[in-house]
Amino acid sequence: MASVNDKRDTKNSNSMWGGRFAEGPSAIMREINASIPFDKVLWREDIAGSRAHVAMLARQGIVSQQDADTIDGGLQQIAAEYERDGVPEDWDLEDIHMTVEARLTEIIGAVAGRLHTARSRNDQVATDFRMWVRAANQRAIAGIDAVLGALVTRAEEHADSIMPGFTHLQTAQPVTLGHHLLAYFEMLMRDRSRFADALDRMDECPLGSAALAGTGFDLDRDITAEALGFAQPTRNSLDAVSDRDFALDYLTAASQCSLHLSRLAEEFIIWASQPFGFVKLPDTLSTGSSIMPQKRNPDAAELVRGHAGRVIGCTTSLMVTMKGLPLAYSKDMQDDKPPVFEAAGLLDLSLAAMAGMVADSAFQTPRMRKAAEAGHATATDLADWLVRQADIPFREAHHITGAAVKLADEKGVALDGLTIDDLKAIDARIDERVFDALSVDASVAARASYGGTAPVRVRQQVAAAKQRLGMEE
Repeated sequence: MASVNDKRDTKNSNSMWGGRFAEGPSAIMREINASIPFDKVLWREDIAGSRAHVAMLARQGIVSQQDADTIDGGLQQIAAEYERDGVPEDWDLEDIHMTVEARLTEIIGAVAGRLHTARSRNDQVATDFRMWVRAANQRAIAGIDAVLGALVTRAEEHADSIMPGFTHLQTAQPVTLGHHLLAYFEMLMRDRSRFADALDRMDECPLGSAALAGTGFDLDRDITAEALGFAQPTRNSLDAVSDRDFALDYLTAASQCSLHLSRLAEEFIIWASQPFGFVKLPDTLSTGSSIMPQKRNPDAAELVRGHAGRVIGCTTSLMVTMKGLPLAYSKDMQDDKPPVFEAAGLLDLSLAAMAGMVADSAFQTPRMRKAAEAGHATATDLADWLVRQADIPFREAHHITGAAVKLADEKGVALDGLTIDDLKAIDARIDERVFDALSVDASVAARASYGGTAPVRVRQQVAAAKQRLGMEE
């Protein structure tokens, strides 16, 4: 006889079979096993892969040309239906592959069964997913190019515009706004190269690897690889069906790119705040307050900053999913797609938002210049002048400059507001020539080393950037 506790346990365990699990374990299995709610986005890739596969089967004499033509016609009809009406979700069919095949059977009958000759859902999904990620990489590159173009355009516009350069968010040395913007150009060019590298590495077609061991049919995998836009077929069937490096390559590149976009977004958030007032964000990418009419909130920039965390989370999710899987395919890999789909949507949106923000924001250059002049940003220039002109060791020059900064603070002036008598009282070796080095204009002009902030160097780097992007001069 069951104990009281046994009865209570049975009652509690049975209580889960309510709601959508009323059918019991079969309902749970159907729901946990179904991927159609998210992998239906692969329908274009699935149909393209099936059309390439059946065309190859016909060419190799594995199916008749008549059957291949019938199958291809049915696949084109399904594509038109999905384009018009969307993909239906039947969880009993599990995924997009069975959904397409079931509809094909409804349209053309039993001949539809020939389509799956010499392939498995394992190599089918690996091919579909790889094609989708390939397109995501290409979209990312296009999105980055838009941001890069905006950065170069604004950098050229502001090659001479002076702003404070910061370390620790403290005024450090004056720089040009053009130089600052080109720093993000360099970051995003590295991001672009990572997506391009990912495209090169993933340029192999898994189709024809079958479940894991290849197939006994006389396939020509080069035909399907070429038809689907790949450089070559994969070389190892076990690796082909279980590899998700191409997805991780995309996600790691997306994570790095989202970090850079987040940093750029943070700059705009800070610059747009009233204490800074360096930039006016476009109305299209900011919002008003519900109760404070004087405010414009940098919502788009803040969301780009927030999206970086979600993209990094997607990367971690897939890494953890893949970390302990033995060869070849395991059902865990069904969870490979949601994080990639999510990250791609977030990255595409973030790139579009930052391209618009860079292009359409109004930089308040007089405010930037005033901030550069107010923070003793030319202190290093005074120290450098003492080294060059008075032959003073840098450490001593640093001490002398510190005394000058203290005096300027006491008098409430910038360094170039001190008189020659003020400076000579600190060190007699200082002469009138020092004032040629103390203005913010002189400071940025002096930083003319390769990669420096001098306007002449900024213009050179803008020209080089345009050439790298293929922009018209």
